[in-house]
Amino acid sequence: MTTKINGNDLLEAGYTPGKILGIALATAAHLPELSIKEVKALLKTVKDNPEDFLNDQIMKTLATEIIEENKIEPGISLMEDALPYTLYGAEHIEEGARKQMNIAMRLPVTAAGALMPDAHQGYGLPIGGVLATRNAIIPYGVGVDIGCRMALSIFDISAAHFHENEAKFKRELIAHTKFGAGHGFHGRYKSDHEVLSRDEFNLTPFIKNLHDKAYSQLGSSGGGNHFAEWGIIEFEKRDEVLNIDKGSYLALLTHSGSRGFGATLAGYYTKLAKENCKLPVEAANLAYLDLNSEAGQEYWLAMNLAGDYASACHEIIHNKLSKAVGAEVLAKVENHHNFAWKETWNGEEVIVHRKGATPAGKGVMGIIPGSMTAPGFLVRGKGISDAINSASHGAGRKMSRSKAIKSITKDEMRTVLKDYNVTLIGAGLDEAPMAYKDINLVMEAQKDLIDVLAKFTPKMVRMADDGSHED
Repeated sequence: MTTKINGNDLLEAGYTPGKILGIALATAAHLPELSIKEVKALLKTVKDNPEDFLNDQIMKTLATEIIEENKIEPGISLMEDALPYTLYGAEHIEEGARKQMNIAMRLPVTAAGALMPDAHQGYGLPIGGVLATRNAIIPYGVGVDIGCRMALSIFDISAAHFHENEAKFKRELIAHTKFGAGHGFHGRYKSDHEVLSRDEFNLTPFIKNLHDKAYSQLGSSGGGNHFAEWGIIEFEKRDEVLNIDKGSYLALLTHSGSRGFGATLAGYYTKLAKENCKLPVEAANLAYLDLNSEAGQEYWLAMNLAGDYASACHEIIHNKLSKAVGAEVLAKVENHHNFAWKETWNGEEVIVHRKGATPAGKGVMGIIPGSMTAPGFLVRGKGISDAINSASHGAGRKMSRSKAIKSITKDEMRTVLKDYNVTLIGAGLDEAPMAYKDINLVMEAQKDLIDVLAKFTPKMVRMADDGSHED
């Protein structure tokens, strides 16, 4: 940090004059490697979600003071004992994620849970957590990026043709994608889609006011770990369902969600849930809405709208690029996470939250990516009840973003990309391949949950230029 953060910076982040502001300034002094913008964003997150930083070596004093100042007696008690749940790849899962899952399994509305092998600590429910509840929806159990998904298009283009024309594929990838927080399209560059005409946009004045942002960002991708990439997908045998013969094909794989629209919905309904569902401090981010309530029904409809909006964004990107490279699409596969579904589990209707977990019901297809240099896998679910019909949504992080930025150099990242012959456009050090778990170990840990149909190898990856987070 070239310039020290000051009190005015923290007032802009939502702090108020007093003891806690002083502690926040002292805490900021321990973060010299971060910019003022990054420190403000981090300290705002601590202020809004102090429960998640009680075990953080640097932030715990600040988090504890914020909790004490805001202490409100809970109106809803947790169950004394956590319900049992299944862990897959337990040796790969950090203690923080397990602790979060244990708390989720003590909610009075919880019916069942499972933790996927890519799991790591998040807000409320861990990333890679699957939680089934009775007639209750948890906004932070869905996550901030509502309906985030993978979309795969397989083309009638050979690997050899791609390599012979890489300059063209790079040019079109840059021309037809847009990344990063706040980024959208204007004027004649805007796309249209039937999702923008949905009645749910008129559900409330709050949702209606988000329509313009949704329109502008339609067909764009977020920051963080979102990507659009060309790669080679290999089928070792013919797949009858997809009608794809054995062989190697060029494919486009994209990962993104509902952009600023979904993020704003998530923030609004999480705040509403916390106001109406007073849980003990350690479970505050698991505040839920009763699906019989007006707020619960509102969120359910808004969540589904955001999921369909995210799907529309992928559809537009894939259509643009398919047309640009003159490719025939042989097959398309799409699956989403950060969502909640009404499903039957053990004969009972439940709400299944998959926060960074892939639906893997019997016969359900999905894509599980590795990293920008590691392979991804096209899979078909086996419908395993103990996993609540789920699988991992990727390799999962083994380093936090801040740790990756501190411990990985640009030269190290360039070397790895060169070793794997991957062209990278954009991305920050927080998305370096070394920040992720070994996808092969993750896949081995969940071999009972899915069948692998094909392997996807990234060759050209586009991400947000600055590795920025979602807006």
